[in-house]
Amino acid sequence: MKYNKYINDSALVSEIGLGAWQLGNNSGWQSMSEYNAVELVQKALELGINFFDIAPNYGRGTSEERLGKALKGVDRSTIVLNTKFGHSDAGKTNYNSNYIRESLEGSLKRLGVDYVDSLIMHNPPVEYLDGNKNDHYELFERLIEEGKIKGYGASLDTYEDMKLLMETTNAKVIEAFFNMLHQDTSRAFDMAMSKKVAIIAKIPLDSGWLSGKYTAESIFDDIRKRWSKEDIQVRAQLVNRVKTIVDAQEDLVHKAISFCLSYEAVATVIPGNANSTQLVNNIESINHPLSKEIVQNLEEFYANEVKQLHLPW
Repeated sequence: MKYNKYINDSALVSEIGLGAWQLGNNSGWQSMSEYNAVELVQKALELGINFFDIAPNYGRGTSEERLGKALKGVDRSTIVLNTKFGHSDAGKTNYNSNYIRESLEGSLKRLGVDYVDSLIMHNPPVEYLDGNKNDHYELFERLIEEGKIKGYGASLDTYEDMKLLMETTNAKVIEAFFNMLHQDTSRAFDMAMSKKVAIIAKIPLDSGWLSGKYTAESIFDDIRKRWSKEDIQVRAQLVNRVKTIVDAQEDLVHKAISFCLSYEAVATVIPGNANSTQLVNNIESINHPLSKEIVQNLEEFYANEVKQLHLPW
């Protein structure tokens, strides 16, 4: 496992982190028992993962609670915790600046820690990103001074949003929607490096498509039912093209994660892990790096064949 720079005063972060959404009691969607959640975190630690991405609304607070239990007794200085603000443990959305402290204190209590390494806004509307027009960032700075966080930022999906945040704030962390089929955010990577902003690559498997397990005939009855039949057919065709480009019919997961790791700006990648078997397989990606030529071919594929499609999330 390789470890990369994250933010000042934080430990280096494992190049593959653990997205902790699935740890909670998520009714109707891959719900996990507390025993299995703790076991998964402990397996992640055993495999060298030290970066954990969490949020108050994951499992209505149970994800943070279970992560806290799993990390009890672990040297706090060796792990990196990233939590969010904007979606509450009650399942409501609240981006008001006067809710920042209350949200963070709730997360700290559930996690059982005195501080988190980073606190980021959870996919906020664009009007909250301009540091010249919002008092959120003064409050974030105050929390740094108080030792409750070491850095702040936002979870974002587009280059324009990333650019606005970096140009108007002192944000040092961006969780960016980035994978083979969604490369718009990579346009901000050079700026991120120049401003020493750590990039967390989220949704690297494109909600499962880049695992290679879905086809044009796939039917979804969970959150993925948001895709129309046409969306599914288009995605399936694009995935087939990707398989041809990377010459992968069975280990597409490895190629997809390795694609994200090919970028120096990316500090860590957070693929989903429903169980220890998936976790081990995801980590195996570090042994399957992509050549510069293949990365370039994938960039050209996106620019020429994917970008204009404006694929829905």
